[in-house]
Amino acid sequence: MPLDEALASLLAKATPMLGSESVSTFDADGRVLAQNLVSALTVPPRDNSSMDGYAVRMADCAAPGAVLAVAQRIPAGSVGGPLAAGTAARIFTGAPIPEGADAVVMQEDTTALPEEGSLGRVQVDLAPAVGQWIRRAGEDVAAGDVVLARGERLTPAALGLAASVGFDRLQVAKRPRVALLSTGDELVMPGEVAPAAMKPGAIYNSNRFFMRALLHRLGCEVNDLGIVPDNREATIEALRGAAEASDLIITTGGVSVGEEDHIKAAVQALGELQLWSLSMKPGKPFAYGRIGSTHVTGLPGNPVSSFLTFLLLVRPFLLTLQGATRVAPQPIAVRADFDWPRADRRREFLRARRNAAGGLDLFGNQSSGVLTSTVWGDGVIDTPAGQAFKAGDLVQFISFASLLA
Repeated sequence: MPLDEALASLLAKATPMLGSESVSTFDADGRVLAQNLVSALTVPPRDNSSMDGYAVRMADCAAPGAVLAVAQRIPAGSVGGPLAAGTAARIFTGAPIPEGADAVVMQEDTTALPEEGSLGRVQVDLAPAVGQWIRRAGEDVAAGDVVLARGERLTPAALGLAASVGFDRLQVAKRPRVALLSTGDELVMPGEVAPAAMKPGAIYNSNRFFMRALLHRLGCEVNDLGIVPDNREATIEALRGAAEASDLIITTGGVSVGEEDHIKAAVQALGELQLWSLSMKPGKPFAYGRIGSTHVTGLPGNPVSSFLTFLLLVRPFLLTLQGATRVAPQPIAVRADFDWPRADRRREFLRARRNAAGGLDLFGNQSSGVLTSTVWGDGVIDTPAGQAFKAGDLVQFISFASLLA
């Protein structure tokens, strides 16, 4: 199945979960907002200064060199009185603009003329423009504005915006409960077997580590079921138990067509398999099914294939389960600084990274087992099936930064 068709099919099955919870705004980074956030106040509430300097009346300093008496001092958090003609107010960043003032001159454009027993005088060395260095009331937020919309995935900046209009708690979607299991008799865990003691054919389970990290970044509750032996009965029992307490089960390995690949048969024994095999490289062995109301995704065992199918398919699926409205990454056009003459019959994702000249360099080994390519690279080139390209051509680049956020 083509990748776009598979993704559309997956997202159609990802009905947002019911229920939400209230969390501290401090703890809401990465969560999906469950209701619109409406501001009860205007930000800023009054015109205020964006600089340390002097609030003035334009009529008093239309030309450079005007000297004005400093009649008042207005720090942030205080409100000054009306500004009389021929005077200036010493003002600080964030302080309300006094009535009558129509500009602020920053202190670097003035010369202070101290006088004993008073606030002194100030010489305006550079004539201001009307409205200069004044932040207008409501230029950020107006009372009644929806400052953050339901379905938005919260970022540090969004948390600051929520706090700026008074929200110390936010209503967010519940965390998806995800069961994670690996299959393969060849898998061992770092720390349990020393490299020198590895048996022939054994490999460390790298998928388990990056998969857990990816799931935590997406706000999931992870139930790590470890490594399941390569036999049908054990696989069925692991899936049956996981389905009882999970919204989604993710498996890695065991979804190809070998005699020791049992995920497909196990899912069919307990429920139904609805999607099988993708026209994608790397990542062809991918499965989706259901066991009762629990979703199941089977990812390839090769680490790069597992990594990319998670980012391109499972990540948007999990975000949709949480009610997120923006789930698919947006590729950008970037110049390739290498030739790619080997057009594949499948849609291919090439690991690459930006260079100092603004183009893309290719990692030398594009094998699905070379995990170093995902660390060296900072994204993938989305190459359509059957399409070659040359150095200088624009290609579609998806950054890992957008996929790992």
